[in-house]
Amino acid sequence: MSRNICIYQEFLTADHRAQLRKTADTLGFVPHFFTLDQLEAAKACVQNCEILYAHSPDLLRAAPDTLQWYCCAFAGVDPYCEDPTLFANPDCILTNSNVYGVTIAEHVIMVLLMLLRQMPSYERITANRSWENHLPIRSIRDSRFTVLGTGNIGRNVADRLHGMGAAQVIGLSRSGRQAPEHFDQVYSISALDEVLPETHHLIMALPGTPETTGILSRQRIALLPQDALVVNVGRGAAIDQDALVEALNTGAIGGAALDVMTPEPLPRDHPLWSARNTIVTPHVSGNMTLGYTCDRNVDLFCENLRRYAAGVPLLGVVDRQKGY
Repeated sequence: MSRNICIYQEFLTADHRAQLRKTADTLGFVPHFFTLDQLEAAKACVQNCEILYAHSPDLLRAAPDTLQWYCCAFAGVDPYCEDPTLFANPDCILTNSNVYGVTIAEHVIMVLLMLLRQMPSYERITANRSWENHLPIRSIRDSRFTVLGTGNIGRNVADRLHGMGAAQVIGLSRSGRQAPEHFDQVYSISALDEVLPETHHLIMALPGTPETTGILSRQRIALLPQDALVVNVGRGAAIDQDALVEALNTGAIGGAALDVMTPEPLPRDHPLWSARNTIVTPHVSGNMTLGYTCDRNVDLFCENLRRYAAGVPLLGVVDRQKGY
C-alpha cells in the first residue's frame, strides 16, 4: 500500500517539486501535488494520505482520521489550535514552518528605519513637491529594544539589531529562558511592566494565543516612553488598537509600524489608516514571496519527512494546547 503525501501549495517551483519527489521516493512515500485552485481534487486525494503539507483549514477538515501528520507551511498555527474539530485524528502531529525569521526581520528593520528617519513625514513633504530636509532623525545605534517573543523571528530581529549597533536588546518569553547569543537579557513576560518604561522601541513577534491577546493593553502602552516606537509582526489581537490609535494621535508614543491588525483586511474607514506617524502594511512581512523562505520551507519539510520515516521527533512540533 502506498504511503501518500498530499501537497497543496502555491509557491512550489519545478526545483521544489523535484526535491520533494526525490526525498519522498527515497523514503518510500508518494507525493501528490495540487495548486490552490484544485481544492476539491486535493480533498479527494487526502482521503488516502498519511501526510498533508499545506496551509488550509478547509482541506485539513476534509482529512480522515488516518492522517498522521499535518505540516503547516506557515508559522502561525492559531486557526488549528483554536478549533480542535479540524482534526479527525486527535493524535495527528501538527508542525509549523519556522522559516520566516529572515524576511520578517528585514521587514522590521525596514519599518524601524523608516520611522526613525522620518520617512512618513518626508513622503508627505515630497508628495507636495516641497524641499524640507532638516527633520530630526534617530538611529538603531545606541537605542534600547525590547523584543516580545524570542522564537525564530525574535532571534533574527535581535541579531540584526545588534549588528546595527543597538545598545541593548532585551527578550521576553513565556519561560524567560533563551540562548544568550541573541539577547543581552531574557526575562519572563511577567516582567513586561518593569521593562516597558526602559524600552526605546518595542518589537512584537508573538503567536496568537489566549495569553497573548491584548497583552499590550492601554495601561501598558502608557508605560512606554513618549518617543517609543511599536512594531508588530505577530498578531494584531495582541494590541489594544483603540488605545494605540489614541496614544499615537495624542503624541503619547512616537509612532508605530503594524503588519498585523484586527480585523484583516483592515476596513477602509479604520482609524489606523490615518493614525499619526504610523506605517500600515497588509500582512506582508512573512508571506511566501522571498525565494529563501520558500527554499527553507521545502528543506524543513524534507528534513522532517526523513525524521518521520525514521520514527524520531520532528522539528517544529506544535503543542495545540499552548498554541505554539
